[in-house]
Amino acid sequence: MKKTRFFSYSSGSLPKGCQQCVRGEKLVVFITGFCPRKCFFCPVSEKKWGRDVVFADEWPVADKKKPVELIKEAEAIKAKGAGFTGGDPLVVLDRTCRYIRLLKKRFGKKFHIHLYTSLDLVTKDKLKRLFDAGLDEIRFHPDLDDEKFWDRISLAGNFNWDVGVEIPVIPGKEKETMKLINFIADKVKFLNLNELELSSTLTEHYSLDKFFHAKNDASYAVEGSLELGLKLGRFAEKKGLKVHVCTVKLKDAVQLKNRILRRAKNVRKKFELVTEEGTLVKGCIFLDGLKPGFGPKKVSSDEKKGILSRLRKARIKLIKALQVSNDLLLIDTKKLRLVTSPLLVDDFKDVIKGLGFSCAVVEEYPTRDELTVDVRFL
Repeated sequence: MKKTRFFSYSSGSLPKGCQQCVRGEKLVVFITGFCPRKCFFCPVSEKKWGRDVVFADEWPVADKKKPVELIKEAEAIKAKGAGFTGGDPLVVLDRTCRYIRLLKKRFGKKFHIHLYTSLDLVTKDKLKRLFDAGLDEIRFHPDLDDEKFWDRISLAGNFNWDVGVEIPVIPGKEKETMKLINFIADKVKFLNLNELELSSTLTEHYSLDKFFHAKNDASYAVEGSLELGLKLGRFAEKKGLKVHVCTVKLKDAVQLKNRILRRAKNVRKKFELVTEEGTLVKGCIFLDGLKPGFGPKKVSSDEKKGILSRLRKARIKLIKALQVSNDLLLIDTKKLRLVTSPLLVDDFKDVIKGLGFSCAVVEEYPTRDELTVDVRFL
């Protein structure tokens, strides 16, 4: 087991799905919140768990039959592949296969797609449907406390794709995990061991169990999980398996950061600056009474029409006063403001304020929710 440059540990090459993931090249497709199991460590949020909802990264897909957001988000991050997760994608097998075909048709056969599933719903026919749809890699999540479905892993060997097992490393489950490793050693290509992290479901459990608490105040990672993961990884390596011990730090500091950075570079307006963290820095100009404060301002549809009309007039006035090109000052219809270069608002703040407007340099994430990181009023 060797430490990788992205804070994880591995023996042998990483599965292709992981290679793309750490580079931020994977679109995360949350296909449904339905699942036949209810694992106490499940990280799925309450807004998704047990609900038939679809997300492309963190973008809700409004129409499941026409998932336009799926394609738009893949384009926004210049995705080279997708990972299907849930819930369990086999609960909505028709939808899962349709989305796989849709992505393959739009982005080509080399667009790599992997999928996570429990063994509860696996049959040879269902696996064939996934393979025929174009699935490249399948990752099983066996129940450590119940072996009745473990034999179903062998069914995946009937198809020409990459097969692996991916499970969280649960302190106190060393014996059960070793038993699983012995079982899968000659049946799968790789084993992914994920450092366990705190979640809403696990919080309820760990408060009653001495094993489950954060390893430090700055992390959601569970104490003892990584150390056990490395021990299990070495054990699996001796069994001939390719192993990847994926850390919480990799997910937060590498995977998510790289995906956001890819999105920022792709969706940025020509006057926006991209930081090393992937956030966008822009100049913003606000109408009187619409200066941002704590919490979003709720406006009715009629009020919004009136504000947009005022913004159009303000834009014309400012373009003339600042003598800038039309494409350097745009209307943000979502946050009801004018956006421009951060350098421009800094240079012309006195002129802008003299015309009765407020201005600021704003730093935001390039994600659909455009979460604000910092606002510096001028």
